[in-house]
Amino acid sequence: MTAKRSLWYAFIRGTVKHLFFGLRTGGLRSITESNIPREGAVILAANHLSHLDPPAIGCGTRRQLSFMAKEELFKGIFGKIIASLGAFPVRRGEGDTESIRHSLALLQSGHALLLFPEGTRGDGKRMGPVNRGVAMMAKRTGVPVVPVGVVGSEIVLPRGAKKISRHRITLVYGEPFTFDSVAGGRDGFASELAQRISALCQVNGLDLQPPEES
Repeated sequence: MTAKRSLWYAFIRGTVKHLFFGLRTGGLRSITESNIPREGAVILAANHLSHLDPPAIGCGTRRQLSFMAKEELFKGIFGKIIASLGAFPVRRGEGDTESIRHSLALLQSGHALLLFPEGTRGDGKRMGPVNRGVAMMAKRTGVPVVPVGVVGSEIVLPRGAKKISRHRITLVYGEPFTFDSVAGGRDGFASELAQRISALCQVNGLDLQPPEES
């Protein structure tokens, strides 16, 4: 991570946090951000309700984050901007080995990686199934995973909406855990992660249920 990129990231983060979220959407509130390690590799795994979730989480923590974004977004000036902030493309709906390799390389280099285990935006009522790739990365790297509950973005800009409503977005960071601390292999890890994310949301006002058991 270069100093130039860090300064650029900090500038964009501050601008978006204060001018967009602060003035336009009602602000951000971060709870227990101290659960995010200040240094070293870590996965932040959050529920996904809105297009606003990635920038909200990025603005809600002092760690510089890298994150996946659907490849359709990497066009024109917007694509260049998000790439400069640490975003990298993923092809949804198919096995994208390149994005997985890039994710693993970032973690092995000590970066903080933001993931949305559901893979797509939900309805705010029940989480979708947790992608097994998250468990695979947690297993192969052994890095801590911080569950993140996002509450309020489903009001500000829900799935399918074209207009922004004013409401505060709350981001709550749970205690980190590792793949090896959970019994049951990948399925057990995925279930534990979903339960933790769901609980964080429920305690903070969003009755988000974990995925249905298959």
